[in-house]
Amino acid sequence: MIRIANLNAYKLNLDARGSAAWQARVAAVHEIGPHILGLQEVVVDESATAKHEWDETAAETIKAFAADCGLTATVESTPGYPYGTAMAANSHRPWYTALLWNADAVSVVPGSYRPYGAPDFWHGFATARFDIGACEPVTVGSYHGDPFRPDFRANEALRVKGIYRRTGGAKPGFAIGDFNAPSAATVVEGGVRRYYDAEPYLDQDHDDLEYQVIPDTIGGEQLADREQTHALLRRGFMVDAAVHLGVPPHPTVGHWKDGTGDPDPWGPRRIDLILATRPTAPALVRYGVHRSKAAEAGSDHLPIWVDVDPSKVEGGA
Repeated sequence: MIRIANLNAYKLNLDARGSAAWQARVAAVHEIGPHILGLQEVVVDESATAKHEWDETAAETIKAFAADCGLTATVESTPGYPYGTAMAANSHRPWYTALLWNADAVSVVPGSYRPYGAPDFWHGFATARFDIGACEPVTVGSYHGDPFRPDFRANEALRVKGIYRRTGGAKPGFAIGDFNAPSAATVVEGGVRRYYDAEPYLDQDHDDLEYQVIPDTIGGEQLADREQTHALLRRGFMVDAAVHLGVPPHPTVGHWKDGTGDPDPWGPRRIDLILATRPTAPALVRYGVHRSKAAEAGSDHLPIWVDVDPSKVEGGA
């Protein structure tokens, strides 16, 4: 069994190594025991770091965190990717996504690491192909959705979909991360189809609604904008792992109250997702949101994980 997990690590930076917050994040990762981990919000202090040093500093941060977690993020260094770390950013801001893994359990296919940045992604999309013992390697991408523009999130989703497509179908793989919006996955209940995640903004009244709500519904129904995952889930190209496995919805954010970290006007929501492409959907076994003292203290996002049976991964279709 292979465990794939994700953590938005809340502004993880190298200066904080050894701090209580850093150690809480590390403890949460050890509690989960992932074989592959998606990581978001690795941040470099742009006011104190020259721009040409951003990538090197981010790489040092990711490698340090990986080492403390008993994982690695090391890929082959090349003239194009000289830092030897599976990471990505948009080049305009030093906020990074990354992939970490247990080298004793899985391996990266040589030459498969690809970082995608601006103009396709607000934060960056780090991808690599992993040999997990399945019929063919699986593509795993660490994603962080645009926090401010629903239309950009929808466009990012099409770019994500393009990375996983093959003529006439989908590659085996997983898109994992902080999507910054509720899922469009649906369930049937009492003969009626509804969204798996209930509408979170119905009774809210603040200016930040425009980042999350369909514009014409603000002040009225206040319906969440879900176009991002509508595109990815369309025709079963991907499935939302939690919904596919029938796990009751649990929020991944909202446990930090005002006064802890950044103020959150949106409350509890499930915006951290694991999406599996059509060929990997049959391999999903178990899913969970990891809630512990360490997880709650380490980040404003709770880690999520899914167990995968490599023998049930199908060839791309």
